[in-house]
Amino acid sequence: MLNTVKYRPYYFSKIEPFINDRLIKILVGQRRVGKSYILKQLSQEISSRYPDAKILFIDKEKYEFDFIKDYNDLIVYIQEKVNLQVKTYLFIDEVQEIENYELALRSLQSDGNFDIYCTGSNAKLLSGELATALAGRYIQFRIHSLSYKEFLDFHKLSASNQTLYDYIKYGGMPHLVNLRKNEDVYYEYLKNIYDSIILRDVVARYNIRNVNFLHNLIEFLADNVGSIVSAKKISDYLKSQQINIIPQTVLDYLVYLESVFYIERVKRKEIGGKKIFEVGDKFYFEDLGMRHAIIPFQQKDINKVLENLVYHHLRTHGYRVFVGKVGDSEVDFIAEKQGKTTYIQVAYIIVDEKTHEREFGNLLKIPDNNPKYVVSMDEFAENTFKGIFHWSIMKFLLEFE
Repeated sequence: MLNTVKYRPYYFSKIEPFINDRLIKILVGQRRVGKSYILKQLSQEISSRYPDAKILFIDKEKYEFDFIKDYNDLIVYIQEKVNLQVKTYLFIDEVQEIENYELALRSLQSDGNFDIYCTGSNAKLLSGELATALAGRYIQFRIHSLSYKEFLDFHKLSASNQTLYDYIKYGGMPHLVNLRKNEDVYYEYLKNIYDSIILRDVVARYNIRNVNFLHNLIEFLADNVGSIVSAKKISDYLKSQQINIIPQTVLDYLVYLESVFYIERVKRKEIGGKKIFEVGDKFYFEDLGMRHAIIPFQQKDINKVLENLVYHHLRTHGYRVFVGKVGDSEVDFIAEKQGKTTYIQVAYIIVDEKTHEREFGNLLKIPDNNPKYVVSMDEFAENTFKGIFHWSIMKFLLEFE
């Protein structure tokens, strides 16, 4: 069966204006979220626009390109394949697998006859010395797993409680559309991605020896989605499990997991002020399917899972996200984009007056007029309470942008 390759207009519309721009276009994100497909779609778009265009595609996931180890190998290969006097559209998938790749990209860009597109699965791709080497020469696009709307489009489904629960359970990894719809098949695929990320991108890259601790840490994070987490809290928990790990090691491992886009750290921010707290972070998974590949989805976890779901939606739509602090109370999310701020509380079901007071009350304490939302699994028509919008999770995932 041929794999289904779906168009992702949201990302394409962001990248397309930079076709033929001298800036190096770099797509980053967790493995298997669809960066390679977008890269191929860009190359196909260029081919259709410019039938005579010279296109060179290097996929470091394929064995045939294994000989390209460093920037010198890359330059030599390109020189063999193209006429340097003719404009070439260069595509490199998983560019971080090429040592000192930035030296080659800088040289090729300076040449003026290359339009360059790359993907990478490591956040350190453009950090430190690498960012300095390419300063002002690139634009970065963060690619996420499928949003709920994309999930419905990919799988040719309609919005319903069942498809929402499927999305919650299995997540939005694009390749699921090519698999037989079966829970065991889905989770086997997701576990394979997990192994690839952890063993290849984390353990091998960072020379980690205590792999069991890394797995235990990930399980702890999966069980504590949406909870305030500190290195000391994790260290103390592990000690209770007869695992003796110092807080600094915990901090290091968290950074490693962030660097491969497996989890994201969310800082706490004071509402009405500019203070960002240095302790008490929360962590969310890039994709809920990846969480449920290691900890099966259970209804008792629905509150934390819905938080992760809303967080993912905000990030896929380009928001910077913080946890809000107003006095002694907490607001689940401050979402910021293009100078605008929105506050969001996430709940499972507003079952009684106490729940209503908690979810709406925290938002009512915020001393500004920015939009405020409570989103929940309640089934109802859209309504407001003292200026606060109350939307269903489904409506939020389908309409909030």
